[in-house]
Formats: sequence, structure tokens, C-alpha cells
Amino acid sequence: MNRDQTSTEIAARVKSHAKDIGFALCGIAPAARPDTFSALQDWLGQGFHGEMGYMQRREHAYEHPSHVLQSARSVIMVAATYPKDPSPNPHIAAYAQSLNDYHHVLRDKLRSLTSLLHDEFAGCKTRIVVDTAPLLERDFARTAGLGWFGKNTMLINKHIGSYFFLAAVLTNLELPPDPPHESAHCGTCTRCLEACPTDAFPEPGVLDARRCISYLTIELRDQPIPEEFHSHMGNWIFGCDICQAVCPWNRKAPNTHFPEFTPATLPEPADFVNMTEEEFQTRFANSPLARTGRENLARNATIALANTPNP
Repeated sequence: MNRDQTSTEIAARVKSHAKDIGFALCGIAPAARPDTFSALQDWLGQGFHGEMGYMQRREHAYEHPSHVLQSARSVIMVAATYPKDPSPNPHIAAYAQSLNDYHHVLRDKLRSLTSLLHDEFAGCKTRIVVDTAPLLERDFARTAGLGWFGKNTMLINKHIGSYFFLAAVLTNLELPPDPPHESAHCGTCTRCLEACPTDAFPEPGVLDARRCISYLTIELRDQPIPEEFHSHMGNWIFGCDICQAVCPWNRKAPNTHFPEFTPATLPEPADFVNMTEEEFQTRFANSPLARTGRENLARNATIALANTPNP
């Protein structure tokens, strides 16, 4: 068996194993300069990243996966769906309604994928990336054929919509890439743009994070949320699903998911206002909510309560 046949066979086994683990999608992209790197530079130049200074500090690193894994030649992209139903916690984004941090869950799942590669190619190099390293996962997912960029900037797949996490495995193995997803299927639909209560999209496919409810409730920390947004934030205290909820491609999206992502019954907004730091850490230290912290959640909850019919 020649090397090309071996790499083709391994790529097929990787995709099959990813499916067996429970990932909804798996594709392979070459480790190359992302198509959207110039757009990222423009986006940063316009200040749309707001207080997410880490993005600007790592701007150069996003230019090539070799800044994450020096010898990277292939990027294996996977998608893991999470429950799309808003209950039982309509004030918290769907992805964060589990008590398990998706970073840890996906990293654990992907270790068996990297084990497959190491067992087959002793001495090969791999690195798992789950939303923390300077890698444009969304761009590599499109290049790997997993979907297209929606007008709300999210990756959309015809079969599973957009309620999913992306994660990557970088490797120095040269695996045959999948055809990129060249077409987009949003057509003339602009529901996501029109539904955004804070007008966070200056144009289709461009997000001004400074106006996004997810950014305001999660990334903007230890300072007040600008008052101009308060009445438009509704009851959201962590994240926002509005632009996903109105997307027609999510109507028939499957509600299958890893058991670890099953929603828990989380506190009401008023409970976060009264919760002590010790109580918060005990309950949410390993959940997505830990990223924002109790004080910022209490800030968000106060705004949500002011937006209720009887504040």
C-alpha cells in the first residue's frame, strides 16, 4: 500500500471514528492561510472586536495554523450539536445550558481521535483545539466542507442548521482534504439581520461585537453595559440565540447531542443577583457560565429583571 492510499484510508477511518464518537460532521482541510484572514484584519481594524483585546494581540497568529502547531499540514474539523430548544432556561443561550463546559467535553472526545492517528503513525504530532487557540475554526470548517457562512456570520449546514460547536485537530500528517463548501444557501433571506434587537450587523456577514447581546453579557466584563442596549436585551443574561432561532435552516435541525450537553435547570435571573460567590463557584465552576463570573451575571440579571413586566 503506497502512502497516498494509506492517507486516504486513514482519513476515512478518522471520519468514521468521529461519527462513532457522536460528532455530527467531520471534514479535513489543508493547513493553509485562512481565506478570511484579510477580512479578520479589516474587522479588527474597525474595532468591531470591542474589549476582546486578545484577538488583536494574536492577530498575526491567526494567519496560519503553524502558529498553533508548527508542523501542521492538515486540519481535521468536527461539529458537535447541542440542544436547540430554549427551555428550561430561556434566559441563557442554548449552548450554555449544561453544567459541563463544552471545552472539556469536546477535548475528551477528540483524544480518542488523536489516539487513532498516533497508533497508526508513531511519532506523528497532533494538537486539539477547542475555541481557545488562535485558529479560525469557522473558516477551516467551511474549507473542510462542513457548511457556509450565514448572514449572521455563523456556520450553517443544510442538515444540522447552526446549533453546533466546532473543534479541530491539527496534525503534521498530510491527509487528503475535502472539497470546500463553495456555495451559500441563505438566498434573499434576512431574518437574522432583522431580528437582532441591537442592530449588531452593519451588513450581511459582518458582526459588530460591541452591539451583540452575546458579547455584552459574556465578553464585556467588570464594567457597565451601555444603557442604550438595556431595553433591547430582553431577558438574556448569558449569550443570545435570536439570530439562530429565526433561521429557517434550524427549523428541522436535529435535537440529538452528547449526553453531557443535556440542559440542566438553572437559576432564574433574580437568583443570580442574590447568589454568593461561594454558591456560584460550587454550582458553576465547571460550566460555561464560569467564563462570565457571578458579578457580571448579576449585572446582566439586573438588566433582565428591569425588562420584565413587573420589575
